[in-house]
This record gives sequence, structure tokens and C-alpha cells, in this order.
Amino acid sequence: MSTWFITGCSTGLGRHLAEAVLGAGHQAVVTARNLTDVDDLLSRYPGHAIGISLDVTDDAQIRSAVDQAIARFGQIDVLVNNAGYGYRSAVEEAPTSDIDALFAANFFGPVNLIKAVLPGMRARRSGAIVNISSIAVRITPAGSGYYAAVKGALEGMSGSLRKELEPLGISVTVVEPGGFRTDFGGRSLKQSPDPIADYAATAGKRRKENDTSNPSRGGDPTKAAQAMITAVESPHPPAILVLGAPTVGMFRAELDARRTELDAWEEVSSQTSVDG
Repeated sequence: MSTWFITGCSTGLGRHLAEAVLGAGHQAVVTARNLTDVDDLLSRYPGHAIGISLDVTDDAQIRSAVDQAIARFGQIDVLVNNAGYGYRSAVEEAPTSDIDALFAANFFGPVNLIKAVLPGMRARRSGAIVNISSIAVRITPAGSGYYAAVKGALEGMSGSLRKELEPLGISVTVVEPGGFRTDFGGRSLKQSPDPIADYAATAGKRRKENDTSNPSRGGDPTKAAQAMITAVESPHPPAILVLGAPTVGMFRAELDARRTELDAWEEVSSQTSVDG
């Protein structure tokens, strides 16, 4: 039995992961900005779950939440940085305040949580950190530039963190989901307030009012939760866990495209080496 600390458990992948972890007999610190959203889950597992109200943009709340978790369960074995939200906007359209808020929730919040749990993990020479990213980092859709950027920052940090922590017995895994049957396209998705007409045919197509994708045809979040547990419990957790068969295809296509481009420009790239 291990103790999981999961952020953003009100809905979506966070909610399904908390249910799966508790259903498997583990202990879980179930966090949400509004604890009434998870009352039913906590009541089902009174001995194994603790609910903590947490806004990941508030560093004082982060420190308090980690202290409460350790006081209740003794330690945190797995940290899952799931809380956050999506953002759609042409790059030119987004107000600076929106960009700052996006990075506060989706990057600096996870960073501060990682810093808060690492002393205990390092002392025990064990633990796992899971950072929820997105396939948007690979495919960089028009209209998702800032979301791809903030998740790209999270992935870049995670890659270095993995190399720093691996010798200490602590794993770091990035999860890249594609479309799943959650409310990500609803309340978990924000967008720029003032669209620019020149971007209607590119970024504009991804605005909520113009999005024709069907969330009911996405992946199964219950199966996604099980996949994450399998990855964490593996003797060799992956650096990147891609979720969803279509997502695997998108990831592979992007890798192939980058390799093709690298090969096409190899001669020009190599000519920049110092002669001799």
C-alpha cells in the first residue's frame, strides 16, 4: 500500500485516478479547490482517503497540504500533478494576464509541489512524480500555442528532474493524453476574450464556439487511470506515457516528420561545425 497525493480531483483524469488508486487499496490525498466536489469519494474510503482544499497557485496552501498529508499518512509516495486547465487563443490575442495565470497553475504550481515533497522522497530514496502534460506539446495545434508552451515547459523540467532523481531511487514520468471523455473542453478550458478575425481559419477553429470535436468519442478515463497506476508500479516507469491509441499515432507521426526534416537539413546543419 502506498500513499498518492493527487491534485485536481474534482473531475476528469484526476477524479478517475483517485477512484482507481483507492479502489486498488492505496491511500490517497484527494485535493480539489472545492472539497464538496469530492465528498462522495471521501465518504466511500474514510480510512484511506483524506480531502484537502488546494489551490496550486497558492504556495502557502501547498506547504499546508503536504504537511497535512504527512501528518495523516506519514509520507507521500506518489505525487501526481494533474490540476490545471486548457487555454485556446491565437498567440497575438492572449492578454499577458491570461498567460501569467496559465503558467501559475500549470507550471509553477507543479514545481512548488515537487519541491515540497522531494525532501521526504530523497530521505527515503524512493518515490514517484507524475506530471500530466498533453499531446499538444508534440503537435502544437494552431490556437493552442500557450497551452503547448506551458506543457512544454513542464516536460522540459521533468526531463531534467528525471536525470537528477533517478540515482536517488525516485522516478519521474510525464503523461501525454489526447482526447478523453472528460470535461476538459468545458469548464476546464479557457480562451482569449477578444478573437482577431484574421485568425478565424486557424486558431479560431479551436475556440469553444467553433469546436466541432465530439468529447463522447474520446478515450476512456478509467482505463487511463489504470495505465498510470501500471506505469508508476512498473520496475522501470517510462519517461513519457502516451495515453490513447490515436495519441500514439499522432506522437509517432510527429517523430517521423521531425526525423525527415532533420535528414533533409542535415548537410546545412552540419556545416556550422568548426573546421578542422
